[in-house]
Amino acid sequence: MDGPGADAPVGKRPLPLTEMSFRLTDHEGKSVGPQSLLGRASLVFFGFTYCPEVCPTTLADISTWLDGLDEDAKDLNVVLITVDPERDTVEALSEYVGYFHPSIRGWTGRTSEIDRATEDFRVRYEKVPLEGGGYTMNHTSGVFLFGADGRHVTIIDYHESREFALPKIRRAMEA
Repeated sequence: MDGPGADAPVGKRPLPLTEMSFRLTDHEGKSVGPQSLLGRASLVFFGFTYCPEVCPTTLADISTWLDGLDEDAKDLNVVLITVDPERDTVEALSEYVGYFHPSIRGWTGRTSEIDRATEDFRVRYEKVPLEGGGYTMNHTSGVFLFGADGRHVTIIDYHESREFALPKIRRAMEA
């Protein structure tokens, strides 16, 4: 729900990971939550597998950032949390993240847990019906960057260039 016509940002930063309490399932069927991200810097993005443009573009950008980190990429958690748990099953996420950098994980779960995660991250999303049936999802499109201690560092904006994104990621990894 970013971009032209979007509501003004509410000005709230995400909670520290240490104050979040949602439980989800990763694309390999393992139970995960905010504590799974502690100990290493983390990039967290909200999206969905049926997304026509923003999500695949962002995941491709993240993949190039990870390539730019070379061996250091292994020291970073990278997670896509779905905002469409109805369609984004463990299997669907497993296939989808497989198209991008191998470090990217996909997380899904019950709608109530997705809602808890989006509340903690201060993410907004909504289901939007399409003409002729079906639906799409509007959602916050920034990539959240957290330090290894779980504190929110910054947001990397949609389409932010690699020359600006990589230094932000490196600073978070060194903090």
